[in-house]
Amino acid sequence: QVQLVESGGGLVQPGGSLRLSCAASTNIFGIVYMGWYRQAPGKQRELVAVTTNGGTTNYAYSVKGRFTISRDNAKNTVYLQMNNLKPEDTALYYCNAKNVRAASGSWGQGTQVTVAS
Repeated sequence: QVQLVESGGGLVQPGGSLRLSCAASTNIFGIVYMGWYRQAPGKQRELVAVTTNGGTTNYAYSVKGRFTISRDNAKNTVYLQMNNLKPEDTALYYCNAKNVRAASGSWGQGTQVTVAS
């Protein structure tokens, strides 16, 4: 099972930017789905963005136009560029890897993003 380690979270003011990184312990070239999820206090975990090994990307409606997911297979790393951050983006962000859409897959430990002035 692939091990995932997230980094790049922190405290940022509204309108600011952060780039999250997810480093995988194995080659991610063959992993179908690499995604970012988030969970805010008192809320369920939700999908933020996902990228496939075929190059397809999908985003939650709330982050479209502000967040960009990318994968660097050579570095076994997935990124989430987050721009124009809003207080409602505050959450623990998790990286996920799986080959079957309905499967749980592998999870990282999460990185905290806090958007506040």
